[in-house]
Amino acid sequence: MAPTIDREQTEPLLRMENINKWYGSVHALKNVDFSVYPGEIVGLVGDNGAGKSTLVEIITGVHSQTSGDVFWKGERVDISSVNEARKLNIETVFQDQAVVEDRSVAQNLFLGRELTTGVGPIKVLDKETMRTEAEKITRELGLDISSPDQEVRFCSGGEKQGVAIARAMYFDADLVILDEPTTALAISGVRKVLDFVEQLKESGTSVIFITHNLPHAYRICDRFVVFSRGDKVGDLLKEETNTDELEEMQAGVPERDTETTATP
Repeated sequence: MAPTIDREQTEPLLRMENINKWYGSVHALKNVDFSVYPGEIVGLVGDNGAGKSTLVEIITGVHSQTSGDVFWKGERVDISSVNEARKLNIETVFQDQAVVEDRSVAQNLFLGRELTTGVGPIKVLDKETMRTEAEKITRELGLDISSPDQEVRFCSGGEKQGVAIARAMYFDADLVILDEPTTALAISGVRKVLDFVEQLKESGTSVIFITHNLPHAYRICDRFVVFSRGDKVGDLLKEETNTDELEEMQAGVPERDTETTATP
């Protein structure tokens, strides 16, 4: 089991202070504070247009905040691109872009970061090492894949998400952002993906779990941050809330007065 997080004594892995984002006249994020601690799974929830995607786009370097500060491991950072986010060991698994269907499991695992071998300037793809490493990490995750040469299009929905999560684990991501990872999956696929996420936590990786499915999130998340119309309307530890209350917050019912120590 991963140790309990002492939020009073622990520096957040990611801390965002007073974040505002404007798109023309649209105020998409309004003075938002947000944090993720090492080894923590944070459920990021809210209806469409609530501000979840905008927040994630700032974390991953797709867009920059209009104002406010972002801190990574206690240091102020400017995440100006997706590559900059990746250099910080932030990985994102988007719902519709997690894998390339017509490529093998091994090719997907090393997509954009292929291993090479050779002498001096002459380099060739190290296909054998990539196959070996892909077989090792997928076996460790318990993925039901016959061979690292298997094309991903022949994997189940849950296994496809598992391949994307395996990629984040292999490259030692400190923070993994999962965008609706259980959408359109059968019950068995949902269970497998949630098991994969728990393995990420056990390995010390922090996770932002974006979802509309509160029961799925409630099983694995340590804390919930709720957005509504660009405002952060809730920041609650799992043991301090339930799915009914979270659903009310999503719908715009005012947050109760009690503040949680989870908010930095």
